[in-house]
Amino acid sequence: MRFSSLPPYATASVQRRTSAGLVRHHRALPRGVARSAVVQRCRYNSSLSLQRDKQYSGGRELHVRDVPLPSSSQVAISPLQQYYRLVESGTLRADDHQERIIKKLQRLHNDLVRYEPPNVSHTPASNSLISRLFTRQLGASPVVSTENVPKGLYLYGDVGTGKTMLMDLFYNTLPPHIKRKRRVHFHAFMIDVHKRVHAMKAKLGARGGDPIEPVARDLAQEAYVLCFDEFQVTDIADAMVLRQLFEKLIHNGVVCVITSNRHPDELYKNGIQRQSFIPCIELLKERLEVTDLDSGTDYRRIPRTLSHVYYDPITPENKSEFDKIFRAFTSHSDEPVVRNRKLHVWGREILVPESTESVAKFDFLDLCGKPMSAADYIEITKNFGTIFVSDVPKMSLNQKDMARRFITFIDACYESKTKLFVLSEAPIYQIFSDDPNAKGGEISDHMRSVMDDLGLPSDIIGTSSMFTGDEELFAFARCCSRLVQMGSKEWAETACGR
Repeated sequence: MRFSSLPPYATASVQRRTSAGLVRHHRALPRGVARSAVVQRCRYNSSLSLQRDKQYSGGRELHVRDVPLPSSSQVAISPLQQYYRLVESGTLRADDHQERIIKKLQRLHNDLVRYEPPNVSHTPASNSLISRLFTRQLGASPVVSTENVPKGLYLYGDVGTGKTMLMDLFYNTLPPHIKRKRRVHFHAFMIDVHKRVHAMKAKLGARGGDPIEPVARDLAQEAYVLCFDEFQVTDIADAMVLRQLFEKLIHNGVVCVITSNRHPDELYKNGIQRQSFIPCIELLKERLEVTDLDSGTDYRRIPRTLSHVYYDPITPENKSEFDKIFRAFTSHSDEPVVRNRKLHVWGREILVPESTESVAKFDFLDLCGKPMSAADYIEITKNFGTIFVSDVPKMSLNQKDMARRFITFIDACYESKTKLFVLSEAPIYQIFSDDPNAKGGEISDHMRSVMDDLGLPSDIIGTSSMFTGDEELFAFARCCSRLVQMGSKEWAETACGR
């Protein structure tokens, strides 16, 4: 391994988020472009932020040529028009199945052009008796008839079929007059909701009423078009909140677009008190058009050239190379490497062992060996566009909690388009795998089916007895699929990296 092999992905990051289904056309940057180049960076909020970006190096301007979205001074463009434009330019592959979904999104786009959402007031800040009575009165009847709210869209399908890309295309082409809109990963949304519910309970006090109604009203006041990516329900706390939340959001005039890997009927399957969640499922099917993205092309199976971002085993040579890359990313920073930087999440401190303003380095035990939540990992990836994780062990049943945390961390990295480098004891795709020579090491039919759905080669991934149940098994397989994608040269060249 030679350090000279590090550029170009370590020296110049293309600043757009890409997704499955995109055909990338990058103009290769000169190998001599310095890491210290002044780069105009921003983290785009979608997988199809096709904007013209500029980088400067030594006074020389370098362009990344993409099809730009129209500026505010240009004529508004619809989802279908933008899709045809991207296909014609060669940025997207023509796909009849995706075009079918775009036409459904176009229908919703047209409905939103004509839609006049209700005026929704914020929750009264006071905890007085009058304020509580006012809150209950607002919750007594819907703000708007649900018949007047445009029917949303629920897209479900396998990983890699372009759901997120299509939803982002829809979001980026919403009519300019729609200012109250929000595009968010569902996991991050639920963290926000639980925070708001907790704060509302404190505000209402011991004699207060239901906190969900005022929280839903505040959310509706902030955005009447909500786009959720990766919708899933895995625990009872989310299930019980969602049962009321969606009904009240719709009654406050909110229109939803949702992507998920599962049909609504499969949500929270075998979950505790699932019967109480059934009304939410029925509401989703009633108020959203449910459609599958059964694409004829599995974009995950398009061959990718792997980039050298994963190192194994943990040898002095690999550790030296790993540390050398970290120094390359941090040596030209305006800020020196800071030890034990503090991040704050929900009143708690997270210590980052080594970091600059955009690059962080963790030991595995610092990251996953202590109680950490999804909110912690989202905060870390929000602050650092490039993350190094060293000394990742091969995990067994005794380390199941750490394995779950690592999966949650990988999900956060994937969703925030983080550039990831890993030094591990075993190949990164096999850190959860059983010993292939051990008794009972055969892959079950169910596991093989899940891997096949995700486009994973079972001979490379292996099998794991660590995970049981549909949700755990799917999370494990999806993590492996994402690690494969994040190890590609495409990802290394297009991750935000900041």
